[in-house]
Amino acid sequence: MRGLTNHKMVTGVLGLADRFGRRAGVPDLSRRRLRVPRRWTDLFLPLAVISFLLVLVSGVLLSFWFEPSMRPVVYTGDYAPLRGVTMSEAYASTVRISMEVPGGLLVRQVHHWASLVFIAALSAHLLRVFLAGAFRGHRRVAWLILLAVLVLSIAEAYLGHSLPDDLQSGTGLRVAEGYLLATPVVGTWLSWLVFGNEFPGDQIIGRLNTVHVWVLPTLIVGLAAVALVLAFRRLRVADREVQGSKELHKGKEEQRAAAEPAGEPLPRYAVRMGGLGLLISGAIVAMAATVQVNPVWLWGPFDASQAPAGSRPPWYLGFLDGAVRLMPPWEVDVFGYTLTLSVLVPVMVLPGVLLTSLALYPWFEQWATGDRRDPDVLDRPRDMPVRTALVAAFVAFYLVLWLAGASDVLATLLHVPLDPLVRFLQVAVVVAPPLAFWATKRIILGLRLRDLEELRHGHATGIVVVSLEGGFSELHRPLTAQEAQRRAPREALVPAGVGAAGEIADAHGVPNPHYRADRRRALAARFYFADLPGNRPVSGDVQVKEHA
Repeated sequence: MRGLTNHKMVTGVLGLADRFGRRAGVPDLSRRRLRVPRRWTDLFLPLAVISFLLVLVSGVLLSFWFEPSMRPVVYTGDYAPLRGVTMSEAYASTVRISMEVPGGLLVRQVHHWASLVFIAALSAHLLRVFLAGAFRGHRRVAWLILLAVLVLSIAEAYLGHSLPDDLQSGTGLRVAEGYLLATPVVGTWLSWLVFGNEFPGDQIIGRLNTVHVWVLPTLIVGLAAVALVLAFRRLRVADREVQGSKELHKGKEEQRAAAEPAGEPLPRYAVRMGGLGLLISGAIVAMAATVQVNPVWLWGPFDASQAPAGSRPPWYLGFLDGAVRLMPPWEVDVFGYTLTLSVLVPVMVLPGVLLTSLALYPWFEQWATGDRRDPDVLDRPRDMPVRTALVAAFVAFYLVLWLAGASDVLATLLHVPLDPLVRFLQVAVVVAPPLAFWATKRIILGLRLRDLEELRHGHATGIVVVSLEGGFSELHRPLTAQEAQRRAPREALVPAGVGAAGEIADAHGVPNPHYRADRRRALAARFYFADLPGNRPVSGDVQVKEHA
């Protein structure tokens, strides 16, 4: 490792970067210490970045042979079962890449697997950020960027899945057309705008290719660049704070060092990340070489008069299909228009509510809890039981919808009737999230109580001694300084409860104009902190969480 970090190429690049950085007022990069991933949860973001780079590289290679055209051609290639079959030029070029271009099938599978890994890693990283509370303060903009990148990545992957124009992806486009037609008032116009003609039209593959190759990747890379610029600006602000106040910086560094592992110099960090990138790339290529995914030559070309049995969307959109299957067939007439609630609610209302809730949650939690702590010091999941329980409820809700998206496959595998299985999932989607919330909250509160007990008495050793008076007691081993720091909950300020007569009006009987807003905030704060051990009210408009 020392030889690599002192290599001429590495030192030359860092020296050039430092030379331009000093001109721009940037701190010395060679002295910058960066946090190295040491826990398995720290690998989600590097995994997402490296898989996205693989998606870009493999996509560029595929673009040399793929023809995004719906012009009908007769296949005359090497794959005998499809010879003489009329198909679109897009599907013919996809089969040609898979069967005739050397290494084409491997590149196709690398592209597909890397996109799946990218979405999965990005989703896991978003959950980790949420659990750690890494969306507070100046991190809220980064949270919105991360959420936007996830949505754009799902759209990007779905469009790429639809480009080969095989029977499976064409059926998915037919379903998407049905969703567009179900849009109130403007559904017909939207369908005509997207497809350019009566479904399937003759322009949709070219339009999807333009958005897939140019528009969405540009937006994703642009958002990533904005996140890097914000992180860089925050780094410069932190350096200025260090230079202005040494003691304050020392206190902050001690607090952060207790919560996070110490960083490493940039050269060593770069070498570590390069090795990690090679390992992840090798693993994805090995998956692509050994595990078959999306064999389009087996489905055949798309035919609007046919639909394959067992057709289902990619896994990252399975929850939407499951929501459609579980929604009762309700319809209402409004001003002469028929609203198909069985499509509007699961396909349009549900994703909108979920995304809006995730985007606004950082502001809601700060309003409810009055949290103004250092956002760079992250929480453990047990520090905020309600937040962790909300994640558990969301995961339970998502998993039930995801299983419902494959209800026919489950019924076949489990040898159970389909209708009772759907009824069970309809009940589970309502019952499972509250149960997961309650159980997770109870578990987290138990973990907090155990931490407080160990802070008071130390680790239980299991050794029982007898005193001279005949009493029995257990010996405890004191905690180390690091263990005590990890178990000590962070201090927080919480809005005090509202309800006393003096809060409705002052001593002179003047009504409090903010009483209703304060009461709503107090109810939200009680939702977060009512069950936490060690809370006690004090004078003023806050209450302090103390952990004796």
